[in-house]
Amino acid sequence: MIFNRRTILRWTLKASALGLTGLLPRPLKAMVKPGMRRIAGSVRVNGAAVQQGFIVAPGDTVTTGPDGEAVMVIDANAYLMRPGSEVIFPERGVADKVLTVVSGKILSVFGPGRLVIDTPLASIGIRGTGCYVEASPALDYICLCYGQAILRTKLNPSEAVVLDTFHHDDPRDIHADPAQHGGVFQQPSQMVNHRDEELIFLEALVERIPLFGPNPIKMPDQK
Repeated sequence: MIFNRRTILRWTLKASALGLTGLLPRPLKAMVKPGMRRIAGSVRVNGAAVQQGFIVAPGDTVTTGPDGEAVMVIDANAYLMRPGSEVIFPERGVADKVLTVVSGKILSVFGPGRLVIDTPLASIGIRGTGCYVEASPALDYICLCYGQAILRTKLNPSEAVVLDTFHHDDPRDIHADPAQHGGVFQQPSQMVNHRDEELIFLEALVERIPLFGPNPIKMPDQK
């Protein structure tokens, strides 16, 4: 989606009024800066400790310690990893790109293109969207913050759920033991543990504005 300068100026003025000036996007012509944009606590890439500015490559494994947090940009995508997380990032040049959330919590915004988010209990096929994932052995959580996705649980892969959201409309819980939940593999949930300000911040790192922003910008097919 292309944003004209008037729309961006209007969004900027409203963001300033809301006290979000530190999260505003840079000029659209600026080069997106890759790599670790912010690090707190213990952060490792492929097992080695890294500092802010380190370039994370496609295919790398990033882990955060109990006190760790990382914000990074890879290609047209931006990520915020919470403490105690392990994520394998998609390789470049492969037909099927997969973001593997081994454990923990990650907020992501994606540019155009197909991608599968793989968790211990589910796979989520997306195209250019924003989402938040929490992965654990007993329960996975997915909030498609905006965009479209197809959700499949690994215990029942033949059943696909189509998610189509504009603003955290349909979060989901995926269960490792459906028997404890009335035989339900996945079910609607609530928005938890992530904020719109964080999505605005991540999108700004890759020169974009989220569709739900202070002045919501609707898709062409929305009325």
